[in-house]
Formats: sequence, structure tokens, C-alpha cells
Amino acid sequence: MKRLITNWKAFVAVFVLGLTQLAVFAQQDQGGGSGSSTTITTETTETTTWYTQPWVWIVGAIVLLILIVALVRGNSGATKETTVIKD
Repeated sequence: MKRLITNWKAFVAVFVLGLTQLAVFAQQDQGGGSGSSTTITTETTETTTWYTQPWVWIVGAIVLLILIVALVRGNSGATKETTVIKD
């Protein structure tokens, strides 16, 4: 019984790999099956957005660090002492 399960798994693996190869060969032959190849040329334009620039991330990190430091420090330097004199 164990050998039958092992053989079944091997058969399924070979079948799936065969289907995968069939799909790959189908994509590779674009010439209509005659053996000829067709070259397709496309033009692309490159557009960059502002958040893909490295300097934006560096400036953003610096601003974030400054905000974190300001929030952590709080008002520690702004303590006031008040002296009350009662007559």
C-alpha cells in the first residue's frame, strides 16, 4: 500500500511538471508553429515619481527623527520655580 501511494505521488509530480513544460513551450513559440520568429519592438517612457527619489526618504527620516526627539524631551527644560512669601 505504501508503495502504491509513493508511485501515485511520483505520477502526479511527473504529470504536473509535464503540463508546466507544455505551457512554457506554448509561450516560447510565437511564430505560429512554423519555426520562424517575430521581433516585437516597444517603446517605453520612464517616469519617476517623487517618492522614488532617495533624497526624499533621507529628508523624511531626518524630519521624523527631529519630531521624535522633540516629543521625547517634552518640556523638561521648561520647569519653573515659584516662591510664595506669606506675611
